[in-house]
Amino acid sequence: MIAVSGFTGKRVAVFGLGGSGLATARALASGGAVPVCFDDGEAGREAARKAGLQVADLRQEDWSQFAALVLAPGVPLTHPQPHWSVELAREHGVEVIGDVELFLRERRRIAPDAPLVAITGTNGKSTTTALISHVLKSAGRDAQMGGNIGVPILELAEPALSRIHVIECSSYQIDLAPSIDPSVGILLNITPDHLDRHGTLEHYAAVKERLIAGSRLAVVGVDDAMSAAVADRAERAGTPVRRISARHPVADGVHAEGSVLRLDEGGAQSVFADLAPILSLRGSHNAQNACAAVAACLALGLSAEEIRAGLASFPGLAHRMEMVARAGRVLFVNDSKATNADAAERALASYSRIYWIAGGRAKAGGIESLRPWFDRIAKAYLIGEAADDFAATLAGHVETQMSGTLDAAVAAAARDAAQDRADEPVVLLSPACASFDQFPNFEARGRAFAEAVRGIVPQQGGQEVA
Repeated sequence: MIAVSGFTGKRVAVFGLGGSGLATARALASGGAVPVCFDDGEAGREAARKAGLQVADLRQEDWSQFAALVLAPGVPLTHPQPHWSVELAREHGVEVIGDVELFLRERRRIAPDAPLVAITGTNGKSTTTALISHVLKSAGRDAQMGGNIGVPILELAEPALSRIHVIECSSYQIDLAPSIDPSVGILLNITPDHLDRHGTLEHYAAVKERLIAGSRLAVVGVDDAMSAAVADRAERAGTPVRRISARHPVADGVHAEGSVLRLDEGGAQSVFADLAPILSLRGSHNAQNACAAVAACLALGLSAEEIRAGLASFPGLAHRMEMVARAGRVLFVNDSKATNADAAERALASYSRIYWIAGGRAKAGGIESLRPWFDRIAKAYLIGEAADDFAATLAGHVETQMSGTLDAAVAAAARDAAQDRADEPVVLLSPACASFDQFPNFEARGRAFAEAVRGIVPQQGGQEVA
């Protein structure tokens, strides 16, 4: 744990007592602050009490005595309207920050030149974070991975010159980190998402851009117009930029031609690696993720040989095109992390014969944007609240079955795929939806898929592959 010393002897309001909120309160207390904790839910408050933390209704507290409000990233800062704790803080002139900002301040105090890689983007940031961390660790480096993935940032080891922090940053976390200044800042892409929390796409993009604006080196995907514009603005402002692309060549960066990664240095191009044999990096979206990892790891001083070895041994990210099992020719893929259509598109583009399990709590736009990929879908098995809407979109293009539940969908898809004569039919869970209608989170949905598959595969003479 990192002891946060910047508020020693001061009272700090902490709102939101999930995993990162509790870690934040403990880190503040370890550094000598007096965290006063609250949550709208009793479960969070009870967890804080059990951890020995002070719990009090912040609506009844004297805000003139607080040095800061540390807000959990899941709590609304601006849209659809600021949370009441935010309004109280602003009314009393109290700064509102998050756990990433606390980490940044400790880094500047302890080791301002300690390497920090911060990754953001609408899609791909978790895989890219995990991939960079894996490459670094496989090369013998001390890599600390956390933030929006896995471990809360303040539960990692403290910054040091010999230690590299690899941090996934959501737009919510960036919004609460006004001084974000990574050694290497990565922006993969910008597409509409979380607009309920940011109001407009322009505001959402502006929040993402803050990470790049503060970076010492910016690695930016330029396959969408908004991200390309961010790269141009950063360069004009004097920030060194390495562009990455899964679609076209780039100057002074890394791009993919199919599965082949090419490095451009000063106009000289060379083949860096071929991802074709690496099943965990299949698809053009993973080519973009790998391009970002290559650019970042080169900037951190790794050799080409170290990076290639790390790419080749990457096991993949749980719930993101995770290969769960194979039964004969049939591959079972868990892509539960695809909670919107743009993320699901990456999986649909990666396979040619798909038995698609989709549905849940739909996001804006549904699956209209996936029409170009309908010809790859042999049959769709629809679950959850979005089933009727998805069926209407698929009507006349894709055979559908209203499965209702995930277990029923897996059973039906496995049966149908086993009868397919294609070289590699794929039973794919890529819901294009949030999970909250039937599951507490996408991880629980992915685990349920894997469990359902493992109940079927042994009967079909198959084996687990992940």
